[in-house]
Amino acid sequence: MRFDRRSFIKSTAAFAVAAPAVFRITKVQGAEFSMKYANNTAATHPLSIRTKEAIEAIAKETGGKVDIQQFTNSQLGTDTDMLSQLRSGALEFFTLSPLILSTLVPKASINGIGFAWSGYDKVWPAMDGELGAYVRGEIAKSGLFAFDKIYDNGFRQITSSTRPIKTAEDLNGFKIRVPPSPLWTSMFKAFDSAPASINFSEVYSALQTKVVEGQENPLAIIQSGKLYEVQKYLSMTNHMWDGFWFLANAKNWNSLPKEVQTVIQKHFNDHAIKERQDIANLNATLQKELVEKGLQIVDANPASFRAKLASAGFYKEWKEKYGAEPWALLEKYAGSIS
Repeated sequence: MRFDRRSFIKSTAAFAVAAPAVFRITKVQGAEFSMKYANNTAATHPLSIRTKEAIEAIAKETGGKVDIQQFTNSQLGTDTDMLSQLRSGALEFFTLSPLILSTLVPKASINGIGFAWSGYDKVWPAMDGELGAYVRGEIAKSGLFAFDKIYDNGFRQITSSTRPIKTAEDLNGFKIRVPPSPLWTSMFKAFDSAPASINFSEVYSALQTKVVEGQENPLAIIQSGKLYEVQKYLSMTNHMWDGFWFLANAKNWNSLPKEVQTVIQKHFNDHAIKERQDIANLNATLQKELVEKGLQIVDANPASFRAKLASAGFYKEWKEKYGAEPWALLEKYAGSIS
């Protein structure tokens, strides 16, 4: 980042209004705060679209004083690459799944417990409430700062090029790509599958070359990533809910003036709410679109999957790993999990 706190405050003081941390600059001579934001989604995905709008709103409200460059579609590397860049300070902002973040912050993945959530009516109160606050506290211990509102990735579904997945038994021996996260690997091992940890930027080629038979992702990712081109079946399992934490390098973030932080947070949080609605709207139409693209929709039996996880000791294992406090918060919103 390039900035001078004293000159920034001096240049904006004359335009201050009654409400704090609101900019009313009409003319500037270039940006004083230059930063980078990266994600792994296509430019057409709601996450990329809404964060771009937030960046534009931030630039407008600050009169161009804050310039954030956006890099979509893993332009700056894999998820693990970009997380390393964020931690080193080479990247100021990054949106990442809590389940992948768990490689650094183990308890961040608690929202992804298999078949924990029955719907968004339980997810959002939890993630905007005590469970989300708990996770953000854990993230802060790692040298990162998480914004209040998590963006939606969606409920995850399984796709396959070889067989329809209707019950837990259909996953026996199934070669499936999973993100690099202990929780994902653990869950599919409990199903007696053969999970392979592969970064998202390499998923399409792994499916195309038959390194794996299938993968699992929300509908919007399946659509925007064009995974339907290399898959045959789409099983509506809703096995996990996943989101994107908007993360900042804490050292860089804390060096920004408070008034700059306030404007940045306001717009990225506001656009998270808009992105959630985008995903909801997409989910209402994407099944039909994906069928038109050639995927065969399969209705899965959630009860068989839950029973398999319970009998394999999956829930018991992860309750012990997370600890009593976060598990109690999860069940407060999601209900009893076993």
